[in-house]
Amino acid sequence: MDFPSYLGTMPMHAITEIYGEPGLRERYRLEIERFAPGERERLAAALALAAQLHRDDRRVREPYLNHLLRVSIRIMHHYEVSDVDVIAAAVLHDAVEDHPDELAGRAGAGAQEALAVLAERFGERTARFVGAVTNPEYDPLFDKHEQYREHVRESLDREPWARVIKVSDFTDNGVGVIHTTGPKVERSATKYRPMVPVLRELVARADTPLSRLVKQHIFRQLDLAEERFAAILDGR
Repeated sequence: MDFPSYLGTMPMHAITEIYGEPGLRERYRLEIERFAPGERERLAAALALAAQLHRDDRRVREPYLNHLLRVSIRIMHHYEVSDVDVIAAAVLHDAVEDHPDELAGRAGAGAQEALAVLAERFGERTARFVGAVTNPEYDPLFDKHEQYREHVRESLDREPWARVIKVSDFTDNGVGVIHTTGPKVERSATKYRPMVPVLRELVARADTPLSRLVKQHIFRQLDLAEERFAAILDGR
């Protein structure tokens, strides 16, 4: 497939709509070109593993891998992150939650066993960041969304770099809700709207390792997400 010379500056939703997964893969390749050869190999290996694990997964009308690509590209391009451990964790951030058995190589494997495999292949920091954004098993007797918010608050409180991954993930899910169709739209808005102030506070913290301008960009994205959630939920 031929891609335009300006693919490296195109908005990701436009790449997704026009070129799909091949376009996002090419954009990822362009983003990691600035890294040293060994680092590029690690990031390519992370993408290859994510593609294998999520090969049959879909998000409404697109391959699930598109989401993982956008989350990691956003971190590199818009958040100006060059920490390879963080980027690899962004690519693999749903691997343990969605495919612990395949990742660990045996049926019935738990999250810790799957995280140990990630640590062996990509390093302890990458595995730690993935663990911080991996949702636990929730108690069915209590509200799932409230448990989700409490988990995010507690987990990201002690992992500043994991906040970066989570806010990119949230941006793709929250701001990107406008690109979703069907019943998932209202479910997503209901789940994610209460997270806006939580993430705003976490990003604003002095120890969140992002520049002032990047944080301002994220705050604008959170405002946009809130506007879209309000349009969906308040207009019912």
